[in-house]
Amino acid sequence: MQQYLKRTWATIDLSKIEHNYRLIREHFVGTEKKTMICAVVKANAYGHGDKVVAKLLDQCGADWFGVSNIEEGLALREAGITKPILIFGHTPCELAPILAKQKITQTCLSIDYAQELSDSARSRGVSVDIHIKVDTGMSRIGFVCSKDSMVASCCEEIMRAYALPALHATGIFTHFACSDEFAEDSVAFTKGQFSRFMKICETLEQKGYSLGIRHCCNSAAVVNYPEMHLDMVRPGIILYGCPPSNEMEQDSPFRPAMELKTTVSEVKEIPAGTSVSYGRIYTSDHPVQLASLTIGYADSFPRTGQPAQVLLHGKRVPVVGRVCMDQMMVDISGIGDVKMGDTATIFGRDGSEEIAAGEFALLRGSVNYEVLCAVGIRVPRVYLYNGKITEVTDYISCAY
Repeated sequence: MQQYLKRTWATIDLSKIEHNYRLIREHFVGTEKKTMICAVVKANAYGHGDKVVAKLLDQCGADWFGVSNIEEGLALREAGITKPILIFGHTPCELAPILAKQKITQTCLSIDYAQELSDSARSRGVSVDIHIKVDTGMSRIGFVCSKDSMVASCCEEIMRAYALPALHATGIFTHFACSDEFAEDSVAFTKGQFSRFMKICETLEQKGYSLGIRHCCNSAAVVNYPEMHLDMVRPGIILYGCPPSNEMEQDSPFRPAMELKTTVSEVKEIPAGTSVSYGRIYTSDHPVQLASLTIGYADSFPRTGQPAQVLLHGKRVPVVGRVCMDQMMVDISGIGDVKMGDTATIFGRDGSEEIAAGEFALLRGSVNYEVLCAVGIRVPRVYLYNGKITEVTDYISCAY
């Protein structure tokens, strides 16, 4: 088994990702339905490692894989993934031959983009598979239909895209802006997005167009709006065990797969009146037992670090002073026999205590998505299955 440096590392429990996939398939989507699952593995599978995770989900039965860009799609092909891949974002049109050769489906986000992609593909003698993206209210990318009055004009533009040569439309989709929120106006907004999307689909079908795969449900909608599952759903964050929002955190059935760990490098006592770290924002008013940890903001811990806590010996200990690039300090007074080499948990579980990725995200005024994606490349990913290490990905290879 490959070794890894026990400085700072992330453990990723593949058994939990497998559990989450099966829960989505069997409980939320249902085995009796023909709804497909597009496993979203963009952003390095939300920091979990796209190649390892995609191979697992491929074995579990995922029908499609969703990525952000062509580099991510090619990485999956290089890893041996042969199932359909959908790029959600923009791909330079001159790369049409690569899309065609690798059988990667491209999101078609506007009539201008469709025209340029068609011209590029035709000039190179290839045909590119596309999914039409409809902007029903996210106001990000897609054929614009943010109001009911825009359905007809949106359909006209989509039909112009369908008529272009060298493009083969195999699906159509939209993306919800607030399906993870339960406020009355948020629920109404989601239902309005779905209604506009379905009106577009119905209009196009009435005009004789075959739409292929219709899909609109992200993680939150997979759970909250089963009536909107259609032909395919696109789970992302729930595959990795995190709730899509704080509102959905309570009683979440999904199991977090990633834990971030680090090591105690030094233990010492500082007297009262001693300042700690850059800027001297913390000064002890009594003798403090201090432990230095081998993690910093280059590994994803926010520099402010206040009022952060980490887990050590199954207890919460506070961060003191500013977090450095590669190190940080915690107050371990009263914890007991802490020594060099002990493991501290940044997020994850230690005994009966747990710091969830969502709680950790509050330090940076953010969400669990960002926390997972922000774990740096110098942090090895240590993969577990049924409690045993199966693989280690070290993005900075070294010999020791």
